[in-house]
Amino acid sequence: MVDLNDRAPYQEQLLAGEVSELALKGVLGTSAARKKLGASPLAVYARRIILPVAAALAVLLAWEVIVRALHISPVLLPPPSLIGKRLVDLFFPLLLRHSVPTVWESIVAFLISSVLGVGLAGLLSSSTLLREALYPNVVMFQLIPKIALAPLFIVWLGIGSESRLAFAVFISFFPVVIATLAGLDNVDRELIRLCRALKASEWQTFVEVRLPHAIPYIFSGMKIATTFAIIGVIVGEFITSQAGLGYLILFASAQAETALIMAAIFILCVFGLLFYAMVAALESFTRQRFGA
Repeated sequence: MVDLNDRAPYQEQLLAGEVSELALKGVLGTSAARKKLGASPLAVYARRIILPVAAALAVLLAWEVIVRALHISPVLLPPPSLIGKRLVDLFFPLLLRHSVPTVWESIVAFLISSVLGVGLAGLLSSSTLLREALYPNVVMFQLIPKIALAPLFIVWLGIGSESRLAFAVFISFFPVVIATLAGLDNVDRELIRLCRALKASEWQTFVEVRLPHAIPYIFSGMKIATTFAIIGVIVGEFITSQAGLGYLILFASAQAETALIMAAIFILCVFGLLFYAMVAALESFTRQRFGA
């Protein structure tokens, strides 16, 4: 029989300064570990913030130099300086006015798709019959090219925001379903057996074991859904809309205003980054709250 109180081998390893790979992974996030490994907080911030920003600035500088050196027409490829000028000149009120409906519809579509995705994944995980009946059909619908279905949503729901929201939800909820279902299914079987041995109900097992374990998976799907929700709204605005960044891009394209198109795309990029960061912050809070 192994004596669990015999810690001499482990104490000798610690005294000798040997750190296993598992222990190293567990303490890499602490400031003490970073100092021990020679990674100062300044270096961490540099890698996460300064380096990406510097790389982006280098690309913009190269873009500016190449466009001016080769005398490329602004209609084909405007320099970043011209895009920045259009962004500053037209942000109030043109770009801001068209950003509001796009941002609002993207957020609403994301929230709806997240709720539907998690709910559907919970149903499929809880019932083998439902999973065998519905999951293949869900996958089949997702194999259809999404753009081909966009006109049908216009026919069914009209030219208002309802059709754009429905289409954005349709293309963004699937990643949430897949990721959530993977998280609910990949729970340690020993924990499930323990819950059954303790006479826990299926609901208690779901709330106390399955759902907390699936939190990282759920947010992985939600991060993908942020991008898909924006894409769905933009596609809907391309087809039928009198406002929004998608409509503005289409209008600027008809006027050969390439700089305005780039300015609208820049705003979409900024919104997408902020949207993603909000979901990542919510994930961090949720994982700390539930210990996931």
